Amino acid sequence: MTCHTIGAELIADTRCMIGEGPVWDQRRHCLIWVDVPAGLIHSFDPPTQTIATRQAGQPVGSVALCAGDGVVAALRDGFGLIPDSGEVMNVFAEVEKDRLGSRMNDGKCDCRGRFWAGSMAINHTPAAGTLYRVEYAHGQLRAFAQLHGTTVSNGLDWSDDNARMYYVDSATQRIDMFDFDVDAGRLNNRRPFVVIPRADGLPDGMTVDAEGCIWVALFGAGKVRRYTPLGKIDMEVRVPVTLVTSCAFGGDDLRDLYITTARHRLNATEVAEQSTAGGVFLSRPGPQGRAPFLFAN
Repeated sequence: MTCHTIGAELIADTRCMIGEGPVWDQRRHCLIWVDVPAGLIHSFDPPTQTIATRQAGQPVGSVALCAGDGVVAALRDGFGLIPDSGEVMNVFAEVEKDRLGSRMNDGKCDCRGRFWAGSMAINHTPAAGTLYRVEYAHGQLRAFAQLHGTTVSNGLDWSDDNARMYYVDSATQRIDMFDFDVDAGRLNNRRPFVVIPRADGLPDGMTVDAEGCIWVALFGAGKVRRYTPLGKIDMEVRVPVTLVTSCAFGGDDLRDLYITTARHRLNATEVAEQSTAGGVFLSRPGPQGRAPFLFAN
């Protein structure tokens, strides 16, 4: 199979320390993403090319759009609902608050409106993380541990029939696959989907397109790679900075591929050479994405 390669251009020069978790807001026609250590939630409006920023109040690993008001956020101390007004969170579920050396990372909603996000040790201690499923009911936010012993819990998404969940624990150099019980929100039968050589970069955030193909950001390699449902590589998007963190489809036709990046691990020479690191990049690779699922609040 031939691998088609295309490029990407800078559209938001935010220079995030760790830009992560892009998600397209179809209602407001804008892109949402976070700067993890700064605790910032950014939004980009394509027609006006303007960026709005608000503070989450603590480091934020990822957010997902709510069916009602605001976003659900994976925060340093757990999970919270942040209203669009930017007011202080009044619904919060504490998770790992006593573990000062850990933080939350990537997250996404499933088709039933449950938010999935994992924790990790800031110093990448092996097997120190946990993947959680978060639900909102009767005015309470509740988090349930679903997978223990992860190291760098990262990208996740589901097959088009919601029968499989794809998941990245970056330290394994794999994209794994689970059987997904959509009614119970349970994971079973974990097995490798693809193994990614270290020389090809560290697997990070991901998204699944309308054709069921998996797009994964390769941290350290400056690219996003597309795998077919059979695990074959058929496309790569090259980004002019090395620390590529995640990707999501957006735009009115869901064919714009937005790519987040970081700069926290670059030395002074690399920062000078990659001045736009930490920005958001855009590519039009051709395939169409899928609208994100919303959190049921």
